[in-house]
Amino acid sequence: MRIAIVCYPTFGGSGVVATELGLELSKRGHQIHFITYNQPVRLELLGNNVHFHEVNVPEYPLFHYQPYELALSSKLVDMVKLHKIEVLHVHYAIPHAYAAYMAQKMLLEEGIYVPIVTTLHGTDITLVGNHPFYKPAVTFSINKSDAVTTVSQSLKEDTLRLFNIKKEINVVANFIDISRFNHDFTDCQRAMMATEDEKIITHISNMREVKRIPDVINVFYNIQKEMPAKLMMVGEGPEREPAERLCEELGIADKVVFFGNSNEIDRILCFSDLFLLPSKTESFGLSALEAMASGVPVISSNTGGIPEVNKEGFSGFLSEVGDVEDMSKNAIYILKDESRFKEFKKNAKSQAKTFDIHQIVPKYEAIYQETLNKCKVY
Repeated sequence: MRIAIVCYPTFGGSGVVATELGLELSKRGHQIHFITYNQPVRLELLGNNVHFHEVNVPEYPLFHYQPYELALSSKLVDMVKLHKIEVLHVHYAIPHAYAAYMAQKMLLEEGIYVPIVTTLHGTDITLVGNHPFYKPAVTFSINKSDAVTTVSQSLKEDTLRLFNIKKEINVVANFIDISRFNHDFTDCQRAMMATEDEKIITHISNMREVKRIPDVINVFYNIQKEMPAKLMMVGEGPEREPAERLCEELGIADKVVFFGNSNEIDRILCFSDLFLLPSKTESFGLSALEAMASGVPVISSNTGGIPEVNKEGFSGFLSEVGDVEDMSKNAIYILKDESRFKEFKKNAKSQAKTFDIHQIVPKYEAIYQETLNKCKVY
């Protein structure tokens, strides 16, 4: 199949998943065309089956905000005709599904019908999409898609609760390539992050308010009172500076490393002992899954799609949002006993294998094929 993938090209989970999906589909013989405003951060290799087409938005003084949706729709029309693309797979309802629908209508004027598969990732539904300004457009875009998927059962339920959806929604979980997490990093490299007796606690996010960064700091504060430990904070966002100030106030600034955005997530997770994800909400929890694939137990909040990923008492523990004391107690429980710690590490890796890319991608292939078969009537 010739498939166009439209996504945000950033460090966020939706862009990562979309990129990994496209790369795996290319290995399975499909022609993949990424169409977005920058080359996705995880898209390192282009080749015979993987192509990138940049969406350029000309700047005109007339526009206060440049019309990306218009430029994207036009680019989709051109790429479909030039490369004979058969399926548009768009990640995020707005602006991508909205732009894809406009492209679909323009193409139909020329007798070309290209089906739209829309994958909802969370923010486009629970935060942005439910805003009164955007809700009509999001509802319209979802209902006009030929197929709709969500990355968790929780997100499907949120979508049906918040919007008047008339389309069937398929749950296709996020995934990882387990083989990527068979690390060959050495123990001596771990010494660059912490001493031999220190536990390495890690958090990875875009550091927005929804991630509850102060909870991460406070849970670590309680952990380091019980044992030598270091905290690795990976990512950039508006909550980073307040978090750095909190570390200074608590007197633990020398025990916390702020990396910013990093392309060495695999290395950091390889040496981590525990992962913290106390978010207010998560549609799935991809960062937790990546940690588990590295054999890192997860202490998380019990919200959104996280319980579908982190198995209570097996790969880690779930606590109510904001319950720092319970998260701290569970973290110390895992780390204090070496045999218990090793068991949780083994379980985390085992749980992650249920989300291996080779089990999930065929589900998308089936949706593409089913959608194409249904659209033959056009």
